[in-house]
Amino acid sequence: MTPSTEQNRNPWDHEVDVLVIGTGAGAMTAALRAHDLGASTLLIEKTDRYGGASAMGSCLLWIPNNHLMPGVGIPDSREEAWQYLQGTSGDVVSDDRLAAYIDTSPIALKYLERETHAEFVAQPAYPDYYPRIPGSKPGGRSIEPAHFDARKLGSDFLNMRDQNLQMQVMGRLALTALEAQKVMTGQPGGTPLFLKLILKYAFDLPFRFQSRRDRNLAMGNALIGMLRLSLEDRGVPLWLNAPAKELVTEGDRIVGVVAEREGRQIRIKAGQGVILAAGGFEGNQSMREKYLPKPTLTDWTCANKHNTGDVINMGHAAGAALDLMDDAWWGPVTVAPGENFARMFVIEKSLPGCILVDKAGNRFVNEGAPYIDIVNAMYAADTPETPCVPAYMVFDATYRRNYICGPMNPASTQPDWMLRKLFRSGYVKRAKTIAELAGQLGVDAAGLEATVARNNQYAVTGKDLEFQKGDTIYDRYYGDANVEPNPCLGPIAKPPFYGIEAQPGELGTKGGLAVDARARVVTEAGEVIPGLYAIGNCSSALMGRSYPGAGATIGPAVTFGYIAANDAMDPA
Repeated sequence: MTPSTEQNRNPWDHEVDVLVIGTGAGAMTAALRAHDLGASTLLIEKTDRYGGASAMGSCLLWIPNNHLMPGVGIPDSREEAWQYLQGTSGDVVSDDRLAAYIDTSPIALKYLERETHAEFVAQPAYPDYYPRIPGSKPGGRSIEPAHFDARKLGSDFLNMRDQNLQMQVMGRLALTALEAQKVMTGQPGGTPLFLKLILKYAFDLPFRFQSRRDRNLAMGNALIGMLRLSLEDRGVPLWLNAPAKELVTEGDRIVGVVAEREGRQIRIKAGQGVILAAGGFEGNQSMREKYLPKPTLTDWTCANKHNTGDVINMGHAAGAALDLMDDAWWGPVTVAPGENFARMFVIEKSLPGCILVDKAGNRFVNEGAPYIDIVNAMYAADTPETPCVPAYMVFDATYRRNYICGPMNPASTQPDWMLRKLFRSGYVKRAKTIAELAGQLGVDAAGLEATVARNNQYAVTGKDLEFQKGDTIYDRYYGDANVEPNPCLGPIAKPPFYGIEAQPGELGTKGGLAVDARARVVTEAGEVIPGLYAIGNCSSALMGRSYPGAGATIGPAVTFGYIAANDAMDPA
């Protein structure tokens, strides 16, 4: 698609200073900041729900040296943050972009807490993902939204995109990340907390007769709710069902957008800038096949399938360079029958008594490693001779009794007979012996038996001699502290034995429009395209090919939304 030019320009249907395309956390932050700097601002959303992938996910923010860290007793510094990001991102990302993030992210966080309804809670025990890299911290850099009462939004709450089922207990109850860890890993106090949340949900009357959604919002729904209420306070308009179709140029400058609204095309002028914040291309199968490692399917994403790379293609058509298009925020996923989105194995894989194996029945990775590393290992190990896509999660009756796995709650609360459909569909395999399970999975039986035997030895000694599962503070974060000597290692010995396919999925794609340290979109020659900004997953990832900590997607989206608004209103 070729951008419209000045020669065929029609009169404008709508004019603002700053136009934001997208309605996720980064987009809303950009709109709020632009408004507070004096801009007339508009957000447009192509679907009938606002919030994007942000609303669906955990919405933690990874913010180094943030103002909440001293309160939980964890010191940090610019120098340590720089050292750690240099160690994780390598030379993939420019120093000036990293510096802009390190310097501005704490400022953007303070702005949100001071000027909006946003409220955040420090995660004192959620460590950086690579604790062996100098400059890492044992916690504090990952922060999360507090609970938010959706009643403050009135009926507009139901226009918010639903939280991903993975982020809810029983597909309904909203938990913060701190609460989820306590409930799902069997920590003391988890059961009373769970019961309290059930009662709060059940007695939310009369709303229980209107919707099954929990109005005690957490994670992504909570942050989007806070920011949406802040936009409403300011009277900033947000248009649903208004997809952007084309960028409009005057000379070399982007001056507006052609969009659709109420069945007709409209031209929206943006005098100070257009900020693209509409996500990646995870929902576009043809783009996945063009850019990502294969095999790849839209069914394997945990993100918003309406993210189809529209604004990436529009920016590219306007001369923007592309970067990191072959990468994503990877994680092993399970695709349960009847569900619209994949579920990522985040907690499950680190717990004791499970392993991930390839077609030969061999382990190929430390299951407790950061989820991005699991999928990178899957693709690296995948060969015609020994396929590793899909991989297989294998566990026993003890694991099944104690822990959640994908859509299955622990057997202690949801026994197998309550999950007949999952077993009949073939989604979960169940067998009396490891060899029988291998046959059902299509995995080499001798290989799987030998792998399980080695795992059981490691569970006794507490030392994984092959992949060192449980050796780091990150591995152990989602381990079971009641299991010794290693909270991430347990025997696979008690029948029946279970197996589930694990696919190479993601939380969103990483590749997008190349940008500079001010979030301005640039060409292949590194020249700025005036009037055009990109943030979040439609821009190339600030973190490069790594994933330094929980919230490393939303943290940069929010920060560079703040930066983009600042620059649009004061480009000098």
